[in-house]
Amino acid sequence: MTGDNSSSTHPPLPPTTEADRFSALRLLRSRRVGISTYYRLLSEHQSAGQALDALPRLARDAGISDYAICPEGVIAAEMKAGKAAQARLIFRGETDYPDVLADLPDAPPMLWAVGKADLLHRRIVAIVGARSASSLGLRMARRMAAELAEEGIVVVSGLARGIDAEAHRETLKSGTIAVMAGGVDHIYPQENAALTHDIGHFGLRLSEQPMGLKPQARHFPVRNRLIAGLARAVVVIEAAAKSGSLITAEAALAIGRDVVAVPGHPFDARSGGCNHLIRDGAVLVRSAADVIEVLNAQPQQIAANTRLAPEPITPRSARSLRETADLHRQILARLGPSPLAEDQLIRDIAASAATVSPILLDLELAGRIHRQPGGLLARVD
Repeated sequence: MTGDNSSSTHPPLPPTTEADRFSALRLLRSRRVGISTYYRLLSEHQSAGQALDALPRLARDAGISDYAICPEGVIAAEMKAGKAAQARLIFRGETDYPDVLADLPDAPPMLWAVGKADLLHRRIVAIVGARSASSLGLRMARRMAAELAEEGIVVVSGLARGIDAEAHRETLKSGTIAVMAGGVDHIYPQENAALTHDIGHFGLRLSEQPMGLKPQARHFPVRNRLIAGLARAVVVIEAAAKSGSLITAEAALAIGRDVVAVPGHPFDARSGGCNHLIRDGAVLVRSAADVIEVLNAQPQQIAANTRLAPEPITPRSARSLRETADLHRQILARLGPSPLAEDQLIRDIAASAATVSPILLDLELAGRIHRQPGGLLARVD
């Protein structure tokens, strides 16, 4: 359950005490509370502790009688695992949290980090590509990464075998960030165990997932959006027509990042995605100099992003039961198994976001709808 545009409004203040940090993590880890719901609950209840107190009542209002928030022991164990892995939790709004992630409609409320968090505030370029890369592809990844490093640029990638791993190895000492699909302490793939350890020492490992989580297929697209969010541009080297690298490219385009691609031979399926990107308007690059040219053509980023204040929340008590039931029916009638953008849903039913958002929270807690990255909603039947 991730994503709506509420995270692009002014973010909540970060927790200031250990108890607040504990409550915030407990809220996010509670059943059926994704990123969007987390932000909405904080907006309604001012603090994570108050939101936790309200969750059982909200669940009962949504028709759930057996709802239980995340046990304290689970959070205590995650905190203990983080300490053992020498990881620290960076909350949105804290100095080390990367401001560029605010461009994501579902910016993570917190990130586990191992290593040098200062890398998050330097110029970052993503290098992504095929796991089963060719010898030429690996050479290109090494050369591109080395040349970008010479320009003082940090390289971010996903710590997968192939292109990702080569880009990380080449920039270990100059600055590399590995965004992980599982827990920041879970090594995947195992063949990159030594590289994972070195990145934690010389660079930075980053994850929004719970400590110890073994990544599954659904976690990789979520990881890819963070790679796109951190980077000013995404370089694609050898990507099949349907691949995770193209998911990263699409996520980058959705938030206004530049996507550039290294061309490949038409007969090589590993280059199909890159060639399609170039055909569809991505800049063809042959070296880091081409990437630098693209970066320099970008307008200078504003140092402090100005965010709109969140819309006032319509009190639940201000709506009658009939009105609430009617909104439930309208929303469920509009949604199906195919995802629909939340802003489109709001336009379709001709209601304000402030009115619809609490209803979506009810339906989400009741398990009637499912949120997906990018502010998409789908009905659960």
